[in-house]
Amino acid sequence: MNMMTKTVNRQLPGDADWWRGAVIYQIYPRSFQDTNGDGIGDLAGITRRLDYVAGLGVDAIWISPFFTSPMKDFGYDVSDYRDVDPMFGTLADFDELMARAHELGLRVMIDLVLSHTADVHPWFKESRSSRTNPKADWYVWADPKPDGTVPNNWPSVFGGPAWQWDGKRMQYYLHNFLASQPDLNFHNPDVQEALLDVARFWLERGVDGFRLDTINFYFHDKELRDNPPLPADDRNDSIAPKVNPYNWQEHIYSKNRPENLEFLRKLRALMNRYNAAAVGEVGDAQRGLEIMGQYTSGDDLMQMCYSFDFLAGSRLTAADIAAIFARLEAKAPDAWPCWAYSNHDMPRHISRWNLSDAAAKAYLTLLMCLRGSACIYQGEELGLPEADVAFEDLQDPYGIEFWPEFKGRDGCRTPMVWQRNNGTGGFTSSKPWLPVPSEHLARAVDVAEADTDGLLQHYRKMLAFRHRHPVLAKGDQFRMRANGDVLCFERTHEGQRVFVAVNLGNGEATVDAPDFGNATRGPIELGPWDASILVGE
Repeated sequence: MNMMTKTVNRQLPGDADWWRGAVIYQIYPRSFQDTNGDGIGDLAGITRRLDYVAGLGVDAIWISPFFTSPMKDFGYDVSDYRDVDPMFGTLADFDELMARAHELGLRVMIDLVLSHTADVHPWFKESRSSRTNPKADWYVWADPKPDGTVPNNWPSVFGGPAWQWDGKRMQYYLHNFLASQPDLNFHNPDVQEALLDVARFWLERGVDGFRLDTINFYFHDKELRDNPPLPADDRNDSIAPKVNPYNWQEHIYSKNRPENLEFLRKLRALMNRYNAAAVGEVGDAQRGLEIMGQYTSGDDLMQMCYSFDFLAGSRLTAADIAAIFARLEAKAPDAWPCWAYSNHDMPRHISRWNLSDAAAKAYLTLLMCLRGSACIYQGEELGLPEADVAFEDLQDPYGIEFWPEFKGRDGCRTPMVWQRNNGTGGFTSSKPWLPVPSEHLARAVDVAEADTDGLLQHYRKMLAFRHRHPVLAKGDQFRMRANGDVLCFERTHEGQRVFVAVNLGNGEATVDAPDFGNATRGPIELGPWDASILVGE
């Protein structure tokens, strides 16, 4: 364990609300850039490619976990919160990354996994050693039922019961994910303080904020009551694949507990001392928008959260998006969302929604105009499709468990492609940890750079447009409506007004534009996957 705790004062100056409307670029470090030839990306590789990231025009980067870990869930099983896993480098490498990012004007957000640890974490080793040790209550332990079966009906997101038997303590422990990822007991104040110390460690190193993994999983019901069944008509596969019976429950006792709000207030108070911000991942298929509202309303909780509404399996239509915002307005009018179409857990939206480049441009234009912040996942600016990873190449335990009905998350985690004329896309000089699909090479960065009308240039253009018009980042939003395939809405901020119309369909369309001041405008003609943005006072 590296206990180095030097203070690094590298926060960027400027707006305390820098996060509001920010565009955040997600980097999955295993797959971004390898610099030491072991086939796995590293922190030095991120530093090497930061000029490219800054050139997109994003405001911040989110780096998926790089902490010391046995890597059974690829870093989301942490064994040391205060150090870098050797496969990714060292704390010195992280400091160099931070320094270069701030030189380029990029803020750095890191992925904190607070709900659970690895089963080899020293805390868990001590906790499982007896029922009387100082950390005996740091994890969620429960006696079996009289017949020896699990304490309740809670399932794991990754399949099977959420309880694992431990012969040393003669008790079950809770794991919402892999059995090697035991859940921490947030009802214990000492656990909360230990995790706040983890956040403080990285804030002292200069990070600008956090992405908070599974933010609604922190607390569990103390009474361990059974979750009720969920009617079949209410089930969806936004959190778990259809083949997983996790979808068959309403998870009101295993997560989403009201006690979480007080811990989030403590975390926000800590972050405020550093002008840091957080975006929480709300993993809930039924109440995601409502929970987002609870966790982001007011100025003493989280700044941003994202639910899974924009990560839907079927393509979002204009009517879908209008309905999502109507529900958000009804359930959580003060919420500040952070929208994303793709991430490291979901099939890439280019494939999920079967989008052409023209359609991908339209959806990006929409994302850059909607109220909220936005996340872009590495490679989506290139239009990378989901990779078809053969079973023998799979690394993800989730996919291996449910193959072949569900192939897991490896298809969106294959290496970033930088060069076309290179078998590994310029990612590594050796065999990559996941294969690089041949169809990705044709979309490598060096190819995209030469296409002046391509998707990469459209991302740069739209991010620059968003920066030129703060109304798109921070403004209010109103009068959203779906007119067939066209989504229309308006934004206002400090006297500036914007009208946005995006055609999310293959046909031509006509919409009426509002009058701005004394200017009278006629109908707007939109081609397939076309957009019109009117800026006025």
